[in-house]
Amino acid sequence: MASNLDDVLVAISDPTRRAIIGRLARGPARISDVAAPFEMSLTGVCKHIKVLERAGLVRRTRHGRENTLELSAEPLRAVTQWTLKYERFWNARLDRL
Repeated sequence: MASNLDDVLVAISDPTRRAIIGRLARGPARISDVAAPFEMSLTGVCKHIKVLERAGLVRRTRHGRENTLELSAEPLRAVTQWTLKYERFWNARLDRL
């Protein structure tokens, strides 16, 4: 789990990748549609997508020459579980205030 958690944390550490996740949370989209709002090359966006794919956050399907991306949010659960371990710590700190 640590390795996958590391991959997910690296993937979500970048604002562009978080924006891509946000876009895909609304539903599947073609790579060109995902790339449209960003002021970078399609190659640059594709590098971000590959990081998300490695972390298991994005699935790609090909239909002929067209690639469609879909969010796979399950790996984010590992981040949630990891951060919840520290909830008692932070609650105790806040209670002391």
